[in-house]
Amino acid sequence: MSHERLLFTSESVTAGHPDKLCDAISDAILDACLSQDPNARVACETLVKGTSEGSSIVLAGEITCAPPEIDYAAVARKAAGDIGYTDQAYGMDATTCDVQVMITTQSPEISQGVSQGNLNQGAGDQGLMFGYATNESEVYPSLQGQFMPLSASLSQALTRRLTEVRETGLLPWARPDGKSQVTIEYGAYAKPRRVWAVVIAIQHDDMLDRFNTEEEEHAFIESEIMTHVIEPIIPTELIDSKTDIIVNGTGRFVQGGPHADAGITGRKIIVDTYGGMGRHGGGAFSGKDPSKVDRSAAYAARWAAKHVVAAGLAKRCEIQLAYAIGVAEPVSVRVSTDGSTAPGFTEEEISRRVRQHFDFRPRAIIEKLDLLTPIYSATSAGGHFGREAEGGFFPWEQLDDRLISALQQP
Repeated sequence: MSHERLLFTSESVTAGHPDKLCDAISDAILDACLSQDPNARVACETLVKGTSEGSSIVLAGEITCAPPEIDYAAVARKAAGDIGYTDQAYGMDATTCDVQVMITTQSPEISQGVSQGNLNQGAGDQGLMFGYATNESEVYPSLQGQFMPLSASLSQALTRRLTEVRETGLLPWARPDGKSQVTIEYGAYAKPRRVWAVVIAIQHDDMLDRFNTEEEEHAFIESEIMTHVIEPIIPTELIDSKTDIIVNGTGRFVQGGPHADAGITGRKIIVDTYGGMGRHGGGAFSGKDPSKVDRSAAYAARWAAKHVVAAGLAKRCEIQLAYAIGVAEPVSVRVSTDGSTAPGFTEEEISRRVRQHFDFRPRAIIEKLDLLTPIYSATSAGGHFGREAEGGFFPWEQLDDRLISALQQP
């Protein structure tokens, strides 16, 4: 490989991937609790598995929520059904599957440290969180405003598109499970050159009654994915005749979902964030209310990093936050720009400005980003960063012109 060429790959998975199905169920339960009690404390984990005889959903965790009691099983069934798991042939039938509920209340020792409801409210746990932003996607009109690694942005967009073409009936043979992977070729100065490879896996109906051979079936699926998924998403200037396109590399993908692969909440944390380009502290997001800094502080760190890059202080920015349970102020704040600071700036100066203009105490984050609103189901697939949900960008993705101006001032 030439020393001037670097390949970097990110992947994403659809809402129907078994792990993402679990994330969706956990976040649906979180939203149900917040809709009823904005101060609910939620830590919900989900496991799904299907067999030829039936499927199971297992709910476990700790939830403290004002009455009336929520029917967690009904919420789980609806979330799975909305994703498309309404037939055992797809890997699960949400209407008939077994649902086991093993949920208790939050530990009183944790509750006493996080329930003040004011700016002294402590972090819900110890841990470290990262936020990341880069300007490499900003030169492409369809990606402007994202400030995301190109490989992550495109792989997430592809899986969202896979879900869209299935739900709208554009590809009626598509089933819920699926994956994408995008490799970007970088040249000198870490500048993206082109898409090196695109990998798509899409679960599909058995269509051998329509085609003479598996090869003909595969050729049809490959053509449809190219026309209706890849071409609408990948900017034309990034893809060429040398781009390697692989669709359903094994040839067929009929059996999928929880029947083919057990799912667990929180196993797709790199998919959820920056596709491996930015670091990750290890804590999952889904099923956790914002008193858990695994979620809220990761959003805040992303929000701050995005403002740093949007303000032109650096081309790339990574912010690390660390917390102690029950303590409001982070025990450390670190800003890194990977050598990409703008002329006249240093990491130390950028760090000073970030500390001056961003309040990383959990309650301040919750209030500033309006995190007690039940918006989390929309985050459970397609990435938590660099994307728009219905009604616009998530709060932690919205740029504040006043903050940008403040960061630019001495």
